[in-house]
Amino acid sequence: MPSMPGAQNRPIAVVIAEKNPLLQSSLVKLLEGDERFVIAGVANDGQRFLELLDKLSFRVGVIGWEMPTVDGRGVLQSLRGRPEAPRVIVYTGSANPDVPRQAMTLGAAGFCSKREPPEQLVDTIIAVAGGRMVFPFIDVASLASDPLAGLTPRERELLAALAGGLTNQQMATQLDISLNTVKFHLKNLYDKLAVGNRAQAVAFFLKGREPR
Repeated sequence: MPSMPGAQNRPIAVVIAEKNPLLQSSLVKLLEGDERFVIAGVANDGQRFLELLDKLSFRVGVIGWEMPTVDGRGVLQSLRGRPEAPRVIVYTGSANPDVPRQAMTLGAAGFCSKREPPEQLVDTIIAVAGGRMVFPFIDVASLASDPLAGLTPRERELLAALAGGLTNQQMATQLDISLNTVKFHLKNLYDKLAVGNRAQAVAFFLKGREPR
């Protein structure tokens, strides 16, 4: 199929959302040094990235997964149903093996680990801008058989604490974190398990411990 005149030669406009200033600077230098890209904007959190959507036109967003204010999950949820939304790549060093699946489920177009060489991110941006989906192998069947597999270690701790009958304040004290942090993790936990309250989460936990 013939392409639009000059479409293939137009630089790919990219917005980067990265909380680490040094890494953010490195990514900007990496892409600015390549004539195939143009940096449309940078942000240090998900909220700022979402604000740039109303001000800038760009094809690809490169976002972190663990960001202040609004994390990668929140960004992808906000983009759902948004007309002409950019294609988003989750670029993270998270050790959680379920992040690629979560990102895909939430509508991301690609995933790239920070443990990969920088060239891998460049290739991913080019592929995603061209309409492709780029993800590592995801064994969806095995994850579906164990819904608790997608929880972070902290979320597993909180789920076990819930099953033990601890209140939010008791969990905060036991884990030496703030009450707001407990509430933040519980919200993510409920979302991942598709439950609406602690009783349902505990029931899920107990069922998951039953012999198969």
